[in-house]
Amino acid sequence: MRQSSADLNRIRLHGRLEEAPVFSHVNHEVEFFRFPLCVARLSGAEDRVYVVAPRTLLEQCSGLGAGEEVTVLGEVRTFNNRSGTGSRLVINVFARVLQREPGEDENRLELSGTLCKEPSLRVTPLGRTICDMILAVNRRYGRADYLPCITWGSLARRCGAMEVGDRLQMSGRLQSRGYTKIVEGKQEFRTAFEVSVMSLESGADWMADKLCGTAPDLARVE
Repeated sequence: MRQSSADLNRIRLHGRLEEAPVFSHVNHEVEFFRFPLCVARLSGAEDRVYVVAPRTLLEQCSGLGAGEEVTVLGEVRTFNNRSGTGSRLVINVFARVLQREPGEDENRLELSGTLCKEPSLRVTPLGRTICDMILAVNRRYGRADYLPCITWGSLARRCGAMEVGDRLQMSGRLQSRGYTKIVEGKQEFRTAFEVSVMSLESGADWMADKLCGTAPDLARVE
């Protein structure tokens, strides 16, 4: 089978475990565990993202518990929840490196991919311009992750003019957002995850910079 090329998908997080890791699933005879990581923003608010790590990484940081600081290097993964409970799209951070260490909170995500849905441009009651997008980010071997992205202001207006199939390269953070949904007449509190885009280049801009040798060399996640 021919291997497809992968898009850019790397994230660096530093924060505190809200809970100790719990068993998640087994894949190819490897056990995976999941834990919520709290990462502070500059505003003082916190993002609560879920990290999935193989047993081997957790054994290197034996005894991780609530409140401990860790650095996570990896990528953002998505899958569809078909259980009928909770959000339909589940977004996790797949850890490739896990280190127990002190440090400043960090949430840095770098992506490249293809716009796979018509952008939704809107204006809030307070007059703020927002654009919602879905970015398809290819993994190897034909799989892809579908990441909801949000932009504001002049960047949102630029994104609103884009079309399905456009290639994008972006940087930002993975953020969490709480909301209430009515299910069978009852209110349920849920958490949505999305990429908050801070900077963006279209495929044409990126390729032109590459040809001229001026494209930024993004920090690598090893």
